[in-house]
Amino acid sequence: MTHLLASIGLADTDSAVYLAVLGTQQSTQARVAVLAGLAPASARRSLARLVEVGLLTRLRTRPAQFAPVPPGIAVDAIASRREQDLDRVLARAGELTRALEATPRQDIVEVVDGREPTSRYLARAQLGATEEVLFVDAPPYLDRAPAQNVEELTALRRGVRYRTIYDRASLDLPHRWDYMAECVRAGEQARTLTPATMKMVVVDRRTAFVPTAFGTTPVRSALVVRASPLLDALVESFEWLWSLAVPACVATQVPVGPTARQRRLLAMMAAGMKDRAIARSLGVTERTVSRHVHELLTALGADSRFQAGTHAYQREWLRGSTGSR
Repeated sequence: MTHLLASIGLADTDSAVYLAVLGTQQSTQARVAVLAGLAPASARRSLARLVEVGLLTRLRTRPAQFAPVPPGIAVDAIASRREQDLDRVLARAGELTRALEATPRQDIVEVVDGREPTSRYLARAQLGATEEVLFVDAPPYLDRAPAQNVEELTALRRGVRYRTIYDRASLDLPHRWDYMAECVRAGEQARTLTPATMKMVVVDRRTAFVPTAFGTTPVRSALVVRASPLLDALVESFEWLWSLAVPACVATQVPVGPTARQRRLLAMMAAGMKDRAIARSLGVTERTVSRHVHELLTALGADSRFQAGTHAYQREWLRGSTGSR
């Protein structure tokens, strides 16, 4: 009998309380608690629910007493209300179904056209990342000249992981090395690859962005790829490129050893940058770079750049390898 009211959404304790009042025809809360074997608080909550649904009536007596509404009348009234509620739910479900059918279906692949819309879309996706972003960074760029990815720095501060493969030639562009170094120091795992032409950004392995054309064609639009076998293939392609890429070494500050300029120069040399590219990145002439290199070789007691790299590694002058997954 304790399951008497379960079919209309009431608990076993509510059934026990109702039966207790029904058996006495009129009871106080304290007596109901004793008859139903409940704690006073549980009996009070059940009495309130039963009054709310119309199975009990609270009498204006002191102390308050409760009287049962005849079961046939009360249950019929409850069933009628539930039927009306169900009709409303079904009507609402029909409205939602029609609204969903009228909503344009989100395709697996979407084209975002124009530099500004593409840039905004990509920024929003990175700011919404929660786990990991996979990035293949290569020219040409949306902004024509490479710019710092401020959305990445924001995401890194939130704990989002970034794995980025940089096209080796792109690091010869002005300031590009500095941009990469800042991201690495913020927590990015970076590798370089020659060449890395398959540009892509994969956010949380749920959405990917690829340009509508590779190579030297200016980037004006992108394909947005959502969860699908195509997205899985892009992720696999990134992992394959990652396995081929070389960890990027970015100099970080150490208590003793090289000067800040020497650390920066060592990192660029370790990455294979030519003197002309180093000069552009540092904003100096090639002759000045040659002089700095000579001073660095002298400080390391090395006769060649290769030997300088070996000595620098042995002295732990180069730190910040970010190749781990």
